[in-house]
Amino acid sequence: MSKKLKTLPRKKINSVLKEVLKKVEPSKEDIELIENSLKEFLEKLKKKLKSLKIDAEVFVGGSFAKNTVIKKDNYDVDIFIRFDKKYKNKEISNLLAKALRGFKNLTKIHGSRDYFKLKIGPTFFIELIPVKKIKTLKEAENITDLSYSHVKYINKKVISKKVLEGIRIAKAFCYANKCYGAESYIQGFSGYALELLVYYYGSFTKFISAITKITDKTVIDIEKQFKNKQVALMDINTAKLDSPIVLIDPTYKHRNALAALSDETFDKFKIACKKFLRNPSIKDFEIEKIDLDKIKANAKKKKYEFMLIEVKTNKQEGDVAGSKLLKFYRHLSYEVEDFFHVKKKGFNYSGKKSARYFFVVKDKGEIIQAGPYLKDKKHVDKFKKKHKKTFKDKGRIHSKKKINFTLKDFVNTWKINNKKKIREMNISGLKFV
Repeated sequence: MSKKLKTLPRKKINSVLKEVLKKVEPSKEDIELIENSLKEFLEKLKKKLKSLKIDAEVFVGGSFAKNTVIKKDNYDVDIFIRFDKKYKNKEISNLLAKALRGFKNLTKIHGSRDYFKLKIGPTFFIELIPVKKIKTLKEAENITDLSYSHVKYINKKVISKKVLEGIRIAKAFCYANKCYGAESYIQGFSGYALELLVYYYGSFTKFISAITKITDKTVIDIEKQFKNKQVALMDINTAKLDSPIVLIDPTYKHRNALAALSDETFDKFKIACKKFLRNPSIKDFEIEKIDLDKIKANAKKKKYEFMLIEVKTNKQEGDVAGSKLLKFYRHLSYEVEDFFHVKKKGFNYSGKKSARYFFVVKDKGEIIQAGPYLKDKKHVDKFKKKHKKTFKDKGRIHSKKKINFTLKDFVNTWKINNKKKIREMNISGLKFV
């Protein structure tokens, strides 16, 4: 352990983490409700599979199966239906759909393999994922086929109470800092990745302390499946190496368990880790609620413009919709920054088919736009016709444009002029709130 870690306010950290554990531990009532509902549902599903003569077995996966679940407003339990390998890859989603006929509150979710979400109660959902029963990991046709081996590995390795507690704390910390989830609109740490990382480092504190020291691409190979870092990086698909940490899946060495982690999310997480280690607080484990009224009032006080918009997509809710809405948010932010100084902004995805964006801006007063090179007379003449104030600089024509419009005016005009682009980005609605 480093000298720096030894000098940390250890007593304060331990005190905070003790309090966090009390808060993240699901209540006995919650666990009992989930267990009873699961038992009843699994009995019905197994009976249905048997009556349809579908050769498949059912197992509970995810955090619930690995005893690493944390208290949430809504619980999701993953149930994997392992189909015999005699069935074709494209066939198993349809077979599962057949077995689930008659169940109410069922939603089909499209993916590399279609899966299903079942609402059991106001705060409890079951995700039903079809997978292939494989003997060797090389037989996997989809990443979800590895889920069974993930549960087996964690249950075998993570037996220490300290590590289990560290995993729950790490999940709560990531969740509060909006870094939890491998979805495209989060690009963070999956539950499995956090389980592996806390197991590897030995505790939550050691894990986040190590994160703060990472400055270059890091390879973590828990089971030492590769000779060295270079060999590992050569073996894994290049498309899966963009993450700042390459975490070799101990159950399948050709997979990076942190492939979804973006530099942006990692940097945000690293800042949160440093902040906690400097001044540990229970607030670091609480989701910060954005007070839009306060932000709006502060903007008015400083004579900035505040804008809140709601954007809708025609894509399927969840990862697909979230990623489309985030992509559009980034694109719109880029367009806004050409004309305004963005003082504050935010993205909030509802989990359905819409998201809200807010911006606090100050106009740039005047902007200079570079035009074509002077030798390109044809385009220079067109540029002059389009722009009133022009001047020459470094062999190009330039224009000066006064910003005499509000952000709301700008977005309205941009919306009209970019209808095709908005449609191509799968955005079906944009309105001011």
